[in-house]
Amino acid sequence: MDFRLTDDQKALKAGVRELLAGRFGRDALRASVERGTLDRALWRELGAAGFFALRVPEGDGGVGLGLPEAVLAFEEAGRALLPGPLIATHLAAGSVEGAAEGEVVVTAAGGPHVEWLEAADVVLGEVAGAVPVRSVDPLTPLHRLPGSRSAVPVTADLLTAAEQVGSAGRTTEMAVSHARTREQFGQPVGGFQAVKHLCAQMLVRTEVARAAVYAAAVTGDPVEIAGAKLLADEAAVDCARDCLQVHGGMGFTWEADVHLHLKRAWVRAERGLSKARAEEVEASHL
Repeated sequence: MDFRLTDDQKALKAGVRELLAGRFGRDALRASVERGTLDRALWRELGAAGFFALRVPEGDGGVGLGLPEAVLAFEEAGRALLPGPLIATHLAAGSVEGAAEGEVVVTAAGGPHVEWLEAADVVLGEVAGAVPVRSVDPLTPLHRLPGSRSAVPVTADLLTAAEQVGSAGRTTEMAVSHARTREQFGQPVGGFQAVKHLCAQMLVRTEVARAAVYAAAVTGDPVEIAGAKLLADEAAVDCARDCLQVHGGMGFTWEADVHLHLKRAWVRAERGLSKARAEEVEASHL
């Protein structure tokens, strides 16, 4: 089985990155943090670009692509820290009117929390009694759901893993860039062995998780998706922490973007398939 990206898939990935770089760059990210509300204009632009309708059949007005392509798009969304209930709206495209076009914002109960409940036009799943809680991530408002953990489609777990891989890749880039330009004792900090090791570990961690996510997107196997989620959650959280370490004291400031990646990684890790449940899935299969 060939897991290498096709030319069309590479073009899709590059196109999504270009779209988000132009429409949701650092200034827009920071504005969203300060505003704390969902950008409806951006949501409609994502719809017009086919982001939500990627897997809707062409006969139904969608793009007609598959899960591997959706994973590539969500990896880029994770890299850009794109906010909003992206996965719920994507999964609802084709079944909820207006979701595919970005005219309707859809959220869904996922795990112990529901995201962006007050901003959503449509809510899927039982959310009665949901209580607002303070989220560690300023771009992911949360409501806690009563009772047991809500079931989440395995496709949602895979797309969450893709977002985590995108974030891990971005923090690795940030760490390497800083290590090359920041100087201490008359040389770039990247020249020191300890920093080199941190950056190398980040790269390996990210690439292993990316390979697992891409493979799970091709097979669609629930066990492989569970393993991919485990690896991707670990990569996103640990790479963000290592990126903070490479940046030193400035990495812990509000002005740096590193903490936003760490906080989002924490929130995503609690979305859908938890670490404990994913480990149980893997263990039972073995």
